[in-house]
Amino acid sequence: MPLIRKDRKALLVLEDGSFFEGFAFAGAGETLGEVVFNTGMTGYQEVITDPSYKGQMVTMTYPLVGNYGINDEDMESAGIHLEGFIVKEYQPNPSNWRMKKSLEAFLDENGKIGIEGIDTRALTRRLRLSGSMKGMISTQSKNVGELLEQVRAYPGLVGRDLVCEVSCYKPYLWEKGAPSQNQIPAQKTAKKPRVVVLDCGVKYNILRLLENNGCEVVVVPSFATGDEVLSYQPDGVLLSNGPGDPAALPYIVDAARTVLGRTPVFGICLGHQIIGQAIGGKTEKLKFGHHGINQPVKNMATGRVEITSQNHGFVVEPDSVANKADTSYTNLNDATSEGMTLPGCISVQYHPEAAPGPHDTEYLFTQFVKFTKQERRQPT
Repeated sequence: MPLIRKDRKALLVLEDGSFFEGFAFAGAGETLGEVVFNTGMTGYQEVITDPSYKGQMVTMTYPLVGNYGINDEDMESAGIHLEGFIVKEYQPNPSNWRMKKSLEAFLDENGKIGIEGIDTRALTRRLRLSGSMKGMISTQSKNVGELLEQVRAYPGLVGRDLVCEVSCYKPYLWEKGAPSQNQIPAQKTAKKPRVVVLDCGVKYNILRLLENNGCEVVVVPSFATGDEVLSYQPDGVLLSNGPGDPAALPYIVDAARTVLGRTPVFGICLGHQIIGQAIGGKTEKLKFGHHGINQPVKNMATGRVEITSQNHGFVVEPDSVANKADTSYTNLNDATSEGMTLPGCISVQYHPEAAPGPHDTEYLFTQFVKFTKQERRQPT
């Protein structure tokens, strides 16, 4: 059984004044962020490389983390985007045939703090009852009062544009399961539908599934205008997941408003929230968000319950879009909006690409690609 190392003490301080003592198994220094919990029993590599966690510190509810190390196949972006990683117990001797390095080494390489020895059950319960809170991890100071002042001065996520910190800066092709250095063809191929992905912090598995479904995938920065997106002659547009407050992204809402109705659109997570605003709706912040791989949603068309992977702290207010779109999915835990339908548009709050998580809703990619192929058959 691995032993918690006690040579590098660390402190986690929350904005309500509570604090937890632990030990840094990776990284050093101080970091601020919104503290959330993830209920997945596995998939920590996908979690820490998901750009949607920018601005947040994640605590895993599963007690032992690090068992299988880090591999090349399960990356969801080029690096780590969360601000800190909190676990009950870190496994310093991982073993898996795909492993390339340990979780500790990966966090160190990316300059991120990993803290263990925390009572994650007590921390999760506090977040569940009180809601997600701003917090700070420090390996440098034991003065709770001084750290608390910094935590309370931290702006948090509401009203902040974090997409600009995780989006690509120039357009690129996604080919053979990775970003490509090849030039984007001026004219789309006659064989494949072209999908333009507006990168708000896109997960790699979204791009993998589009390519696996026979698409030519063009990724453009989040600041691309709607006209710039349409200039690529898309057969479909995907608005990706991403971090932060959707209400702080009017420029992306404007782009979405431009493309809606002119080409098939698929919105995932933040993309769903962007579409909600583009049709006149509003968003709101959840108490502690949905972060895990076991969230049940009801498919309103079939009545089936599907298990989904989710990672969001904001949602579309259902009443704000009641007369503008039809509800397609509902969360069975708290009845929040999980999907909308409007002509030529698929919009879901959860992550149908999973990674990690169940594959119950992967069919949405097939459905979207079918829409893009129908678009290609339309007369011009």
